[in-house]
Amino acid sequence: MTDEARSLLIEVGTEELPPSEATELAAGFATRLQETLNEAGMLEDKVEAEWFVSPRRFAARIAQVRARQPDREEERLGPQVDKAFDAEGKPTRAAEGFARSCGVNVTELEQRDSDKGLRLCFRRVVRGESAEDLIPALADEVLRTLPAKRKMRWGNGELAFPRPVHWVLCLLGEDLLPGQVMNLATGRSSRGHRFHHPDWLEIPRAGDYEKVLEGARVRVDDAQGGLRDEIAAAVHAQAAKLDGTAELEPGLLAEVAALVEWPVAMSGRFEARFLELPDEVIVATLAGHQRYFAVRDRDGRLQPAFITVANIESKDPETIQAGNERVISPRLDDAMFFWNTDRQKKLADRVKDLDEVLFQRKLGSLGDKRRRVEALSGKVAEAIDADVEATQGAATLARCDLLTEMVGEFPELQGIMGGHYAREDGEDEKVAAAIRDQYRPAQAGDALPESSEGLALAIADRLDTVVGSFATGQKPSGNKDPFALRRAALGLMRMLVERQLELELDVLIGDAWRLLREQGKIEQGEKEAEATHREVFEFLMERLRAWYREQGVRPEVFEAVAAVRPTRPADFARRIEAVSSFLELEAADSLAAANKRIANLLRKAAEEGEAVAGFEAEQLSEAAEKELATALASSRHRAEAEGDYTRRLEILSELRGPVDRFFDEVLVMAEDPETRRARLGLLAELRDSFSSVADISRLQSG
Repeated sequence: MTDEARSLLIEVGTEELPPSEATELAAGFATRLQETLNEAGMLEDKVEAEWFVSPRRFAARIAQVRARQPDREEERLGPQVDKAFDAEGKPTRAAEGFARSCGVNVTELEQRDSDKGLRLCFRRVVRGESAEDLIPALADEVLRTLPAKRKMRWGNGELAFPRPVHWVLCLLGEDLLPGQVMNLATGRSSRGHRFHHPDWLEIPRAGDYEKVLEGARVRVDDAQGGLRDEIAAAVHAQAAKLDGTAELEPGLLAEVAALVEWPVAMSGRFEARFLELPDEVIVATLAGHQRYFAVRDRDGRLQPAFITVANIESKDPETIQAGNERVISPRLDDAMFFWNTDRQKKLADRVKDLDEVLFQRKLGSLGDKRRRVEALSGKVAEAIDADVEATQGAATLARCDLLTEMVGEFPELQGIMGGHYAREDGEDEKVAAAIRDQYRPAQAGDALPESSEGLALAIADRLDTVVGSFATGQKPSGNKDPFALRRAALGLMRMLVERQLELELDVLIGDAWRLLREQGKIEQGEKEAEATHREVFEFLMERLRAWYREQGVRPEVFEAVAAVRPTRPADFARRIEAVSSFLELEAADSLAAANKRIANLLRKAAEEGEAVAGFEAEQLSEAAEKELATALASSRHRAEAEGDYTRRLEILSELRGPVDRFFDEVLVMAEDPETRRARLGLLAELRDSFSSVADISRLQSG
């Protein structure tokens, strides 16, 4: 085997993988394998691992993998030299024992200076393990510890994995790495399409992987989404033949890509009578049950047609099409039955039944949840100038669709169906729209509620869940977040920030907490209540921190604003924008450094018991400090008159010259106590001026 670094390819062949998890499994395997190899010193260069997936396999390919670990020097320290030898210079039992544990004689040991004095030392060069000896074992460990929603056992029941594993391919360049992975001997063979090419096929080298598989009628998906793009193009082409456009939801597209090895798009139709159903019901039936793509006409109206993607190039496509149409018809019939049955009972008539359904053991029934959200959403609605009556009306009916047949079959339609049923019942459009919007944003990047009433309801609902969970000791821990509180918190903060709602976070948390206490769901003393309040506030801010990081905002900008603890997220956002703009100014670095220096001086003075409480102009004697005091008074007056934080920092940035001269020419910690206190007081006022926006000393690293 050559010693040069080459591409490593490991493919795991399985029974058909769960389509909703296949991509995550493949990406997770590639990432963890790369991390493991890097820790083992097997990577020449740390490049991004490639991953591949198809229904019966997933694989990782990593470039620049070494044929052998680098040699490393190993060092062990033994007893101190003065305890290793007696007065006659003979080795003591301690020295002999240490030498014996190292497998050498005492005379072969070195002496080394350490923090505990001169000690005996054993050094040796450990030869790195070969890829053949190391990589199969590492791959086996990674696979056995891969996280998955569900695992199954097969054979003797020793292994647990999402699906039984039937083969493992392991190549470094063109060389096989023999070994045992998942209780199987590694090989260089893979399998082609189950029907078009069921035989084994040999992969000559790692770089030939996709090409060889394609020759055997297997197309693999990857991080670049090549297969998804191919499927999307084929689906759009079929829809164009129907004079329409396909509704391509990314999640459905990824699932379909994980279901087919050789995609072939074809169309089908269903009875036009089903178009009486709400669009969302038809789309959910097509996608959820059969993984079909819906088709719309040029005006956006849903058509009685669908596109499906087969996993075989059939000689009789008409038969497959007929089968697809035959399968979907009873599904749509069921949906029509649910729709007609649900409308026989108004949402308002279901309200009392919410008391019989548990929301959460410690937080009570859905009825308890309803009453809390009614009260809280009314307060929020009033604060953001929404229709209070419509908001509370929506809160009353918000969870009633959970009791319907349709949502029982399609849980993803909760809220959406509530909006439809509210309209069917003749409820105000504001009420219906708010019910529909209550779960938005459902995930990262999702749209926010469109109406003010929907915003108020969505904010109140999330606040109640987050505060209630924390107050009853059910906060997220590590990777565990059973009530999706992180998602709820992020949605809440996005609504407050992106819609610029001037709501006080502290007030909102307090209102939610009091409603829980009034219902008897929590019994907390004053200290416990304060701790809960603080925990919730910090939790919400952490979600905002993560969101800003994803938006590309520098961490130190967030820290600078968070340090002055704005309690209105909308205000926080304006400060973030101002500090980001401030960093673009020529004076930013100098003033940030000055503010950090000021913070250190004031902290040191406080530690030494120095009282800093402003200054009087007559206490200043040197020209540089007088100049700074005059400039600060002028700039501070102008800045305080500015409501715009960006403009405020621009004005304060004009102080750069006087600040630089002050530190160049003035000794702050003067021997005279009165002079020292005056200068510290001047600097404290300077810091306070900037802190009216953010603690810009946090912008200075080191």
